[in-house]
Amino acid sequence: MKAMKEETTEIKQIKDDKDLICSLCKRCDNIPEKYGEKITLQQHNLTVHYFCLLMSSGICQRGEEDEDVHGFLVNDIKKEIRRSSRLRCMHCKKVGASVGCSIKSCRQMIHMPCGVEQEFIFQFTGLFPSFCKKHAPSQSCVSSPSLPLSCSVCLEPIESVLSYNVLKCPACHGSWFHRDCVQHYAHSAAMFFFKCTLCNNKDQFQQEMLRMGIYIPERDASWELEENAFGELLQVYQHCDAVKCLSHKGRKHSSQSGLFEIVRCKLCGSRGTHRKCSNLRLYDTDWVCADCKAAVEENKSVQLPNHVESPLAIRQERKRLFKNISDFHSSLITKRQRVPATSPEVLMDLACQISLQQSTEVLVGDDDGVMEAALQVLRQSDFNPCCTLSVKFSKDKLNNNIRNQRRFLKRLVSKLQMSEIFEGPDGVKNLALNSKALRDDLYFEVGSLLALSLIHGGPPVGFFSPALYHSLFKYPTNYRPTLQDLGDTAFAYKIRQIAEANSKKELRHAMQSASQYLEAAGCWRKISKLSEKDMLVEDVLNFYLIIRLQLPLQRFREGLRTLGLFEQVQMCTESFYSVFCGPVERLTAESVMELFTARFSEEKEQQAKENTTMNYWKQFLHECDEGRCAASLEDILTFATAADLVPSIGFKPTPSISFFSSPDPSCAFPQSHCDANHLILPILPSYELFKKHLDYTVCQFSVMQDI
Repeated sequence: MKAMKEETTEIKQIKDDKDLICSLCKRCDNIPEKYGEKITLQQHNLTVHYFCLLMSSGICQRGEEDEDVHGFLVNDIKKEIRRSSRLRCMHCKKVGASVGCSIKSCRQMIHMPCGVEQEFIFQFTGLFPSFCKKHAPSQSCVSSPSLPLSCSVCLEPIESVLSYNVLKCPACHGSWFHRDCVQHYAHSAAMFFFKCTLCNNKDQFQQEMLRMGIYIPERDASWELEENAFGELLQVYQHCDAVKCLSHKGRKHSSQSGLFEIVRCKLCGSRGTHRKCSNLRLYDTDWVCADCKAAVEENKSVQLPNHVESPLAIRQERKRLFKNISDFHSSLITKRQRVPATSPEVLMDLACQISLQQSTEVLVGDDDGVMEAALQVLRQSDFNPCCTLSVKFSKDKLNNNIRNQRRFLKRLVSKLQMSEIFEGPDGVKNLALNSKALRDDLYFEVGSLLALSLIHGGPPVGFFSPALYHSLFKYPTNYRPTLQDLGDTAFAYKIRQIAEANSKKELRHAMQSASQYLEAAGCWRKISKLSEKDMLVEDVLNFYLIIRLQLPLQRFREGLRTLGLFEQVQMCTESFYSVFCGPVERLTAESVMELFTARFSEEKEQQAKENTTMNYWKQFLHECDEGRCAASLEDILTFATAADLVPSIGFKPTPSISFFSSPDPSCAFPQSHCDANHLILPILPSYELFKKHLDYTVCQFSVMQDI
């Protein structure tokens, strides 16, 4: 009776555990892949969902991993429960909202499960930020997918529009998923086996899924954790399937040898017989079951194997073959993805999204107001990045759109380099940590403006430091931050003192001088050997340049995803390195000559004069390069194309040169049509006159541009 009572109590306790309510979200749901593990601390009368803890805005993991709830201390959890009890959820309107949007200017608060229903994105990496539907990261599709589409996990039809519930692989762009399907897949496969089902990409795929709010457990796959999960592979078929079994010990009995040893079908291995039951001789090992014999007789081309393989060996061979096929398919896709593409080609493909029929008007007062004008346009609720930019400067009477657009984009990139979200010397900028910029979401906006500039025909960015480029795109793969990445700051000076210390005494003195910085970075520790200073400096650099900037980097990446730029740069990181990182390649006489294509006349006599003019043109470029002319190569390119640098996307159409003759050579001056990147040169009797006219025209044009 007592045993029955104890059993009843135990069952009641288990039932009660299932009905326990999470102290944070006030729900009793137990769905690990959706809300995380449901954990109960009976001695503290406390139950929480693991994800509710991870995403709560007012708590951090201060304990060891095996302490209390995976490092979240009980006292901290209770403080968070009290804090959230004063906050109301914007979805269910009940108190206890512990999760807030990570954008400082956004005030949306929710329960974690309510956030799932409201399409919040929870990123299970870094600082575990949360984003509401308005500020959530999104994916973009460069080209329309071929229809029909099906989910690569459940194989059911899927909408061909990327959204919260529809995700795609960032590597092959051909594998699309339902969010619930890819989350179930991630929860099952976990970190070691979670990869794209189509292209087998693992690193890029996992990084993208984490960005889009998919939780990937840090454990082995669920099928690897099951006890005796593959036990059946170690078993062989042991059953006599003869019409009449003659064994007195039953159909499952098999002796070590002799007439009552079970022989398995040499083709399928899933049927068996005692030798005596099928009239086999003692040394016979070749036997085919009735099903396989019927199949073979119908198809005479099927050849029987010469030896018997166990079911385990057959399964292992099939597994090996499938792995080879998978590896071969993966290598084909990898090779296809690694087809070399230049940055201008990639940008030109992205620019195909821009509509020439629709335009966005950008009104600029003067060059100093370029960034304000750009941000004003970007913040418009109906802004469309696919529209052509129609730029108008208030003091410009001509209002040539191509010339204004290139002038605007050049000034914009220059102003962005000087914005408060960057720090460091010119040409090698790193992201700065600026709370106001985070609150205003300026990191996203600057990233978006840089993407728009490159795709709309702006100049190369040219001011990223190698450390910033590596933090964004993981290239170069073996790059490590250096002291040069810190620039010339007081912090850099103190860290250099640590790096240059030649004795333990100097090292202790340098560390004491930089103690505030080391404590903030979590790097204040005892150093017993002088050689340990290198690891200390590396840890400080990683914290200062990467770890503390995770949220700014995340928002900056989101901005760079405008028009699909970020994904394409990730696929061609080497090609884009020179676009983002300086110095920008200087113009030379040879590079300018290669830009222009000459349009010669068909008449031979006229062709001869035009060839002479082309020689004058080449000589003039060389003298400009050597500084023997009033005009510079940049002035000449600006006169012909309205750009003093070759845009990252290149020139379209290709710059060209044509010629004209005048009855009065003294009045024959060069002309240009920058809309067509076209330069018209006069045919003149001498190089001196050609140089004089071209120099004068280009310089006058430059003066007019500066007014």
